[in-house]
Amino acid sequence: MTSRADLDAIAALVPRGSRVLDLGCGDGALLAHLRDARDCSGLGIEIDDAKLVACVRRDLRVLQLDLEDGLAVFDDDGFDVVLQLDTLQHLRHTERVLRETARVGRISIVSFPNFAHWANRLSVLRGRMPVTKVLPYQWYDTPNIRVGTYADFEVLAGQCGLRVLDAFGLHEGRRIDRWPNLLASMAVFKFERA
Repeated sequence: MTSRADLDAIAALVPRGSRVLDLGCGDGALLAHLRDARDCSGLGIEIDDAKLVACVRRDLRVLQLDLEDGLAVFDDDGFDVVLQLDTLQHLRHTERVLRETARVGRISIVSFPNFAHWANRLSVLRGRMPVTKVLPYQWYDTPNIRVGTYADFEVLAGQCGLRVLDAFGLHEGRRIDRWPNLLASMAVFKFERA
């Protein structure tokens, strides 16, 4: 999450008192916010050592796991909500991880940088890969394995047997419902198994 407003927009999708699994939880800011502001209990999954330490300092439960290995350690519908925020672009097996996300949570929420945002399109038209707040890396130094668009995820959701419950874009903390593929720098989808 890039801003407090983005964090609040995602948190608003999580029902009060939910049991939350946050895949790629980073430093635990969202999990701590959900615990403190929405009375949620949670477990974070993170691979980075420094981010794990940050989670522990926030008094959060966190496991070190590689999402590429799957979520076999978790039962079907073991959580009310599974979050997968800003991680899809780092995964090689996106479809498998999305199916697993939907399996272990009653509802799931994903977000990722929307490569079709107008500023990114303009950068590509100028012959350069975009560097923005949401995509802050040069093309040769990015941790992103892939880029995707709001419209691409709608297609992928159908291929993975997911039913989209809510979809919108975010840009600088504002929710974008009209033309999100063009106007939003982040795509957000709330879904369940179909």
